[in-house]
Amino acid sequence: MKNSHFVLAILFVIILAKLAPSIGCTGGILRPEITVKYLAVFIIFLNSGLTLPTENLAGSILQWNIHLVIQTFTFVAFPAMVVILVMALRYSFLNSALLDGITILSTMPPPVSSAIVLTKAVGGNEGAAVFNSVLGSMLGIVITPTLILLLLGGNEGEDIPTNKIFQQLFMTVVVPLLIGQMIRNYSYSWLQRQNIPFPTIGQILILFIIYTTFCDTFSRTDFELSALELTFTVILMISMLIFMKALLHVFMFYIYSYPAEDAICIMYVASHKNLALGIPMIEIIFEGSPVISFLSIPLLIYNPAQIVFGALSIGIMQSWLERQAHKRRMLRRSEQERSSNQRT
Repeated sequence: MKNSHFVLAILFVIILAKLAPSIGCTGGILRPEITVKYLAVFIIFLNSGLTLPTENLAGSILQWNIHLVIQTFTFVAFPAMVVILVMALRYSFLNSALLDGITILSTMPPPVSSAIVLTKAVGGNEGAAVFNSVLGSMLGIVITPTLILLLLGGNEGEDIPTNKIFQQLFMTVVVPLLIGQMIRNYSYSWLQRQNIPFPTIGQILILFIIYTTFCDTFSRTDFELSALELTFTVILMISMLIFMKALLHVFMFYIYSYPAEDAICIMYVASHKNLALGIPMIEIIFEGSPVISFLSIPLLIYNPAQIVFGALSIGIMQSWLERQAHKRRMLRRSEQERSSNQRT
């Protein structure tokens, strides 16, 4: 229910931006060129540093076969498949900004929230889910912008200020993340007692960034998104999500014979994408772009879809996990009876 409220809040701030774009556009009352660029993004990653459960990772660190699969799929296989898809869609009616947004989506790391919650709810390998969500987020600080610049840097023949982008990423992403981790490691028990609503703070700041980004877009008159393009993008993102989940589930359990609990973890973590990292990252890399909000649309669609379909899949995956556990029990019983008969 909390996640559905956040989805509704995203729709609300986009509508609000449409009704009064002058308030949140660049140079407007809210001054997003300062409040977003320097303040909101810094606080988001300070917040992430305070909440990343790095002290709980020791128990899962040796499960390298799971980590390798998740990180390789997240940063190599997923982007590669999407690049091929986007190449085919270049001949469709979708505008290039939306297609670039789909490419950007594919480079994002897994989230630190929804994938862990869903893995735990179903009964999968929660420790591996925590480890890979945290590891993916940390790797994403470097890998995600690098992939974006490699895949999209030369689209319009412009010189991308790579050094400037990475300097800004370091100051607004890495530094607050490290500060947050230092505070967490030295004052964890104190933080626990304060009951600070870290997820709510993060969501409010993300909503603020989304609002100001769309205010900038709606204040322009030279770029519009048709209802057909939006509808097709929604269908495409949902189809992509279902395909990735099904692909991971079939390959990890039925072909590579991973334990059912591990297959559940891999399916959720490797198919989910991080909105909390993605929105600020897009804001930093494409600062000043007239199509910046359209670059974020695929991610804004994919993220709620992964939450909704993840929640709908809990009962189905729990039943599947129970059936696999029952098969294992029956197999062990059969082996014990066979061994007993042989001794007799």
